[in-house]
Amino acid sequence: MEKRDFDKDAKSYDLKPGRVKLAQDVAKAVMSEIKLRDDMDVLDFGCGTGLVTLQLQPFVRTITGADSSHGMLDILRAKIAERKLTNVKTEFIDPEKSVVLKNKYHLVVCSMTLHHVEDLVYIFHEFYNCLLPGGQICIADLDFDEGEFHRDKTGVVHSGFDRAEMRRLLIAGGFQDMRDVTAASVVRESSDGRSREFTVFLMIGRK
Repeated sequence: MEKRDFDKDAKSYDLKPGRVKLAQDVAKAVMSEIKLRDDMDVLDFGCGTGLVTLQLQPFVRTITGADSSHGMLDILRAKIAERKLTNVKTEFIDPEKSVVLKNKYHLVVCSMTLHHVEDLVYIFHEFYNCLLPGGQICIADLDFDEGEFHRDKTGVVHSGFDRAEMRRLLIAGGFQDMRDVTAASVVRESSDGRSREFTVFLMIGRK
């Protein structure tokens, strides 16, 4: 499958108000569901330009933005430097190699990323292993959308997700105390030209 060139998109990525609003809604949902603390180390997996990362940053000890796009991480690093932030780190994930998450975290956040990831079982295994005992996971992504959300389907592996199936995979990967809420809704033109509402879930679990 052809991969999307996120490096090319990076400079204009934050210019779409709907994308910024979605990140704000997801971050708000995370903060509503998880009690963030100043002794927490957090991983934002698939962080892009840090739209979610930087909203969680003031409330935790450290947050690491990990992404497979150098261009996206360059934008995030520029924001970190401009704001003189000392508790935000970045990590490049080589898309040509298997993801191995080496550090340990109290919370893993993954927003609007998994529909680009083919092997969910593997990535859930990595999420589980990088969490400290009792650590939590927050996954935000599209409810099943029949392939209508993305006009450009380059790099899109999943047409959203069935929440029950996502829950089953996470439980099979060792997570417990699963729950989910609707984090956001997005109204946009679908591929047939009609306006449609798409919903984004936030699924929360514990190691």
